[in-house]
Amino acid sequence: MTDELKNRIIRMAWEDRTTFDEIEKRTGYREADVIKVMRRNLKRGSFRLWRKRVSGRITKHAGKFRENRRELRRVPGSRWLERDQD
Repeated sequence: MTDELKNRIIRMAWEDRTTFDEIEKRTGYREADVIKVMRRNLKRGSFRLWRKRVSGRITKHAGKFRENRRELRRVPGSRWLERDQD
C-alpha cells in the first residue's frame, strides 16, 4: 500500500459523510480493512476516538443511513419530509 492510498483511506474514514461503502468503491478496502489501516496508522488514543465516533454513526453505513431516512419521512411534521418534497 502506498503512502498516498493510506492517507486517502484515513482521510475518508475520518470524514463523517463518507460511508464505508464509498471507501470500498473508491479504494477496494472493506470496512474491516479500513479498521485495520486505522489501527496500524493512528495512535492508540486517536484510534479509540475514531472507533467510538464511527460506531454510533449511521452515516458511515449507507444502508443504515437510507433506512433511517425512510423512517424519518414517515414521521408527520418531520423536516426531512419537507426538504425532500422541494
